[in-house]
Amino acid sequence: MKPGMRDILGATPLSTGECLFLVWAPHWENVNLRLVNSPQETMPMQGLPRGYFRLLTRCATGCRYLYDLGGDEQKLRPDPASRCQPEGVHGPSQIVSDNFDWEDGEWGGLDKRELVFYEIHVGTFTPRGTFDAIISRLPELKDLGITAIELMPVGQFPGQRNWGYDGVFPFAVQSSYGGPQGLKRLVNACHKNHICVALDVVYNHLGPEGNYLADFGPYFTDRYRTPWGQALNFDGEWSDEVRRYFIENALYWIQDFHIDVLRLDAVHAIVDTSARPFLRELNSVIDSAAAALGRQVHLIAECDRNDIRTVHPADKGGYGFAAQWNDDFHHAVHAVLTNEMYGYYQDFGKVSQVARAMTSGYVYQGEYSNYRLRSHGSESKGVGGDHFVVFTQNHDQIGNRMNGERLAGLVDFEALKVAAGVMLVSPFLSLIFMGEEYGETAPFQYFVSHGDTDLINAVRRGRKNEFQAFRWDAEPPDPQDEATFRRSQLNWELQKDGWHRQLRNFYGELLRTRKRLRALGSGDMACIEATPFEQEKALMVRRWCGGEEIFAIVNLSEKAAQIGFSVPQRNYIRILTSRDARWGGPGSCLPECLPACGTQRVDLEPYSFALYHSEDRGNR
Repeated sequence: MKPGMRDILGATPLSTGECLFLVWAPHWENVNLRLVNSPQETMPMQGLPRGYFRLLTRCATGCRYLYDLGGDEQKLRPDPASRCQPEGVHGPSQIVSDNFDWEDGEWGGLDKRELVFYEIHVGTFTPRGTFDAIISRLPELKDLGITAIELMPVGQFPGQRNWGYDGVFPFAVQSSYGGPQGLKRLVNACHKNHICVALDVVYNHLGPEGNYLADFGPYFTDRYRTPWGQALNFDGEWSDEVRRYFIENALYWIQDFHIDVLRLDAVHAIVDTSARPFLRELNSVIDSAAAALGRQVHLIAECDRNDIRTVHPADKGGYGFAAQWNDDFHHAVHAVLTNEMYGYYQDFGKVSQVARAMTSGYVYQGEYSNYRLRSHGSESKGVGGDHFVVFTQNHDQIGNRMNGERLAGLVDFEALKVAAGVMLVSPFLSLIFMGEEYGETAPFQYFVSHGDTDLINAVRRGRKNEFQAFRWDAEPPDPQDEATFRRSQLNWELQKDGWHRQLRNFYGELLRTRKRLRALGSGDMACIEATPFEQEKALMVRRWCGGEEIFAIVNLSEKAAQIGFSVPQRNYIRILTSRDARWGGPGSCLPECLPACGTQRVDLEPYSFALYHSEDRGNR
C-alpha cells in the first residue's frame, strides 16, 4: 500500500470495541456515517487527502450503516467496500467480525501443476444452494481426483439468482449463499480435505442494479466501454484509488478467507494504457502477500485476446499471471466433435487445430480469423503447459448457448469419453464443470433475479441478440423466470447408476492415471508430439518424460477409421481404452501391445480413445 494508506477500506471492527470506517468519496466535501440501528445516529467523518473520509467510533459487530453523502437525504448509500449486505444490494451495509476458528494452520497451498479444477455455481450445485451444502460433497470430489474447487463469483448481486457477474459489492459475500462465515466454513473444510479453493473475481465491470460506486467517485471512465457497460478507471485521473480498491479486494480474499487461487474474469475488457498496468501491479502485490503468508497463491486470467503477455513475467513485458484459460482448446475439440461451424466455431473444425492446441497452446497465433474479421493472437509455442487451463465444458461455453445444453446433450456417450481423454492427456491444467464427470443432463442456463423492469426487458433482448451469429432462431429461456434457474440445478442421483456412473468412473481412472504417470503429469511442451489425421478425424498424441512414454490414439468421428503411424523402438502396452466394458463401452479391437516394429496400422472404432504406456528404466 502507498504511504498514508495503512487503513483498510470499509468497516473494520477493532478489539477495543470500536470500529474504523474508511471510504473514498472525492465527489463530496463532507460525508457522514449514518447508523441505522435504533436509535439512528449520524456522525461526521474526518476528511483526508485524496478524497478519503475516516471515522473511528464505538460500534458493535452486526450494526448496520449507510453513508450520507454531502448531507443529502437522497444520497444515503451502502458502503462500496461493504463486507455484508443482509438486506440486498439496496439495503444498508453491516459490520462483520473477522473472527473465525481456522483449522488450516498447516495448509500451504498446492503447486500449480497439482491443480485439477472443478467449477461450481454455488446456487445450482445443490438444492440448498449454499456454501455449507457444498461441504458434504467434498469427499466424493476428492475421491474423483479434484484438487481445487473453483467458485463462480460470490460478490453480492441483486436478488437470489444470478451467475455472479452482475455483482455490485465486490467485498460482500452473497448473503443467500451463507455470507462471509459460510464461505470461511467452506474454505476451511476444503483445506482439511487437501483441496484448494479458487474464486472467480470480476475486475472489468460491475453489474447495473445496485451499482452506487459512481455516486462516491470516479470509479468508471467514459473513455472506454465494455460489453457489459462502463469500463473501470484504471489509468485516468484518480485511478490510483480505483486500483487500491481492487487490490485491497484481492488481498481480502487471500488474507481473510485463505483463498488459494483468484481467477480474473475477462481481463481483455480491462483497458489500461499506463506505463505500469494494473494487472501487473496486482500480480506483484499478491506475490508479495503470498510470500509473507508462506502459502502458494496463484492468479489465473480469462483473456480472449490470445495474448501471451498475459502469462509472461513482468521482466519480459508481461502481466505475470500463473496461467490463463485457453478457449481455443475448447473450441477446437468442440467443433470437431459436434460439427458446429457457426458463431466463433466457424474458425475451427479441423483435427490439425486440436493438434496445434495440444502442442503449443493457442490455435490462433496471428492467423486471420473469419469470425473476428482480423488477425488474431500471438505466438505461444514454448510456453509451459502449466500456463494454460483447458476444458471441454465451462459455465460460459454451456450457459451462453441459447438453451444451455451441456456436451452430454450434443454428442453421444462414447464421444463424451473421448472429450475427457483428449483433455486429460494434454500437458495443461484441467478444469471440469460441475456435473460433467457423470454426464449431467440438466442444462446450465442464464438466470437473473433483477428488480428493475426496464433492466429485465433489456436482459431479455440482449440474450436474444447474442444468438444471432449462431443461427439459433427460437425464443431463449427467460432469464428472469425462476424456472430457468431451477432447470439448471444438478441432479446428483444420476451419478449412482447406468452410464452416468460409468462415465464418472472413467473420469476418475483418467485422473488417477494422469497423476501416476510422469509423462502425463509433465507440462514440458518440448516433450509432446501430436499427429492429426484430417480425413479420418483421428489424432495420435505422444508424450514422454525421462524414460517413460505414452501414446494416445483418438478417433473423434462417428465413423470407423484406419490410420498408420511410426512407433519408436520400444514396446507399448495398452493401459486404458474408452470402449472397455468397465466404462460402458462395446469393447475394442485395438491391439493390447504396440511392438517396436516401425510403422503400425490400426483400426479405430468410432469415437474411441486408447492410451498406451512404455517405460525404459535404463538411460535414454
